[in-house]
Amino acid sequence: MSDAKTTEKQGWFQRLKKGLARSSSKLSESLGGIFTKRKLDRALLDELEEALIAADLGPGTAGKLTGALAKDRFDKEVSVEEVREIFAVEIARILAPVAKSLELAAHRPHVVLVVGVNGSGKTTTIGKLARLYQGRGKKVMLAAGDTFRAAAVEQLKIWGERAQVPVIARGEGADPAGLAFDAIQEARAQAIDLLLIDTAGRLQNKAGLMEELAKIVRVIKKVDPTAPHDCLLVLDATVGQNAHSQVDIFRQICQVTGLVVTKLDGSAKGGVLVALAERFSLPVVAIGVGEGQDDLEPFAPEDFARSLMNLA
Repeated sequence: MSDAKTTEKQGWFQRLKKGLARSSSKLSESLGGIFTKRKLDRALLDELEEALIAADLGPGTAGKLTGALAKDRFDKEVSVEEVREIFAVEIARILAPVAKSLELAAHRPHVVLVVGVNGSGKTTTIGKLARLYQGRGKKVMLAAGDTFRAAAVEQLKIWGERAQVPVIARGEGADPAGLAFDAIQEARAQAIDLLLIDTAGRLQNKAGLMEELAKIVRVIKKVDPTAPHDCLLVLDATVGQNAHSQVDIFRQICQVTGLVVTKLDGSAKGGVLVALAERFSLPVVAIGVGEGQDDLEPFAPEDFARSLMNLA
């Protein structure tokens, strides 16, 4: 790895660690409060499992972590530092299968529908993905498909200007499916590599949202039968366990191919990402730890696990 790449990776790791500070502090305090140094017995394992569940890692993950710990350390003296190291290794192992970046097909444009509830960070994520892939030499275009909120359209235009990529937009209340149709045709004409389409996220009317997204997909397929090539669900980490129900709902509405988890810096519930990986096995395409243009990166399991456990 070049010096520049090494420095860039170290810089992101420090931002990730800082971004996960709330989650790691909460977990460290819980683990530290359970013991200083004592034998690993059933009672201690139960306490550790409760602490992990309270940190939003979920019962399944908590059971796996304490099981891994008990395998080699049961009835032996163990320190909190050893526990954190063992948990970090096990968390990275759980997360490794879902760490998959968004790979663009040779087919152009690669069409990505971006879905999620309002306020999850959808529009910001699209802007950051545009910047990320443009930085890799890809031609990117954005489509402002959340036509029911004028603010969403304006916000996407701002992100388009920042990333210096074209944005296809229409007036407030325009038909999102028609806009998606126009965007794909325009993307083809401009030999665009990646087309990111924003969508509405009004879950209070689930039936209407389902119908609208289904229509967008039908219309897209009229232009390109292979599209959309990906459907990314954006989740706000601050909602904790509610993220599970959001995944359930959006998987009913559209074929979700990957997750983007945002606002990890604003939450003590970063452990929910591990619980989601354990339950749904959906690829985690990227994570966000801030509001800056570069605060979204492809998901690295080991870095995340060590940051969550507050390890260097």
